[in-house]
Amino acid sequence: METWKESQLREISNARDVESAYATSLGLVQNLGFKFCAFSITSHPRGPHFNTVNLNNYPIGWNAKYEESQFSEVDPILAHCRQSTFPILWRAEAFAKSPQLWQAQKKQGLEHGWSHSLHDDKGLHSMLSLAGSSHPITPYELYENLGYALFISQHLHGLVAQNLPEPVPHSCKPRLSVREIEVLRLSADGKTAGEAAFILNLTERTINFHVHSAIQKLGVNNKIAAVIAAARACMI
Repeated sequence: METWKESQLREISNARDVESAYATSLGLVQNLGFKFCAFSITSHPRGPHFNTVNLNNYPIGWNAKYEESQFSEVDPILAHCRQSTFPILWRAEAFAKSPQLWQAQKKQGLEHGWSHSLHDDKGLHSMLSLAGSSHPITPYELYENLGYALFISQHLHGLVAQNLPEPVPHSCKPRLSVREIEVLRLSADGKTAGEAAFILNLTERTINFHVHSAIQKLGVNNKIAAVIAAARACMI
């Protein structure tokens, strides 16, 4: 391994806060030939007491545009990473159902990239994206650099996880799955079963299955009551 790679990996490993670790990681990523690096982490079970971490060096204004345009609801890369830890390349066919997002990304120089995610048993979901090379990323290039990307994402994920307080145990609180919480959160936002199915890349039948399961676990009679009960329990 080249000396500079070993040095930067050691510096990332020695970092004790996620911001400094990300800054060093960005340097490594750019030395590997990529322009942009993004890391985000969310936690559904921790409810409103967990603040999403979102670190990136995307072009000025892109984060605001992404949020204002509600691109997260139609982002196929985000949907993939919510349910799979397998890396996904940014390609036009992946954005077939969200062409507006794809065109907006391309204008910002965010056409060529890949993302992968980590999910842990505490309900933390993180996603790391590398982007900006001047040519489409080949499978060979992805796997050539995947080891470095995995090292970065695992360390950044771990730094956030270790600084979170342990949730207070509550033996009376029903335990919903991550997917059930996602579905109830979308229901709370006014999404229909069909809209939730599109966002989570699931079938409408699967969405209804998760709703019914949550209703049973929460001991209520309908979806609205389940949303209210989950909100009162700080699950959504």
